[in-house]
Amino acid sequence: MFIKLYLIAFPIFFIIDMVWLGIVAKGLYSKQLGFLMAPQVNWIAGIIFYTLFIGGLVLFVITPALKQESWTQALLFGALFGLISYATYDLTNLATIKNWPMIISLIDMAWGATIAASVSVITYFIAQRI
Repeated sequence: MFIKLYLIAFPIFFIIDMVWLGIVAKGLYSKQLGFLMAPQVNWIAGIIFYTLFIGGLVLFVITPALKQESWTQALLFGALFGLISYATYDLTNLATIKNWPMIISLIDMAWGATIAASVSVITYFIAQRI
């Protein structure tokens, strides 16, 4: 069950996040963090993040929601998982990196909650149908 859910959630997460990072918020991150941004994406680090984060979503959010037959559980716990995960990164940066923009932390935490909730609910509904 875990692998099936993982294989559903991974491309959904990746596509949504690439639209966010590559189109919607690209200018925002460049403007706010250009002084810190690497010239090339470190894809290995990115794939490791996706692998771990999506594994956590499947294990801690999607599987329990399917067992409870509750898409609202997937939505709420997905949002909470995303918020906490992204807050760990962003609030640590805010606490430790000079001139880290607070607006980026707030936007990232909202994005983490949004994408995790969305992926959890979409994966939930797809998994119920197959």
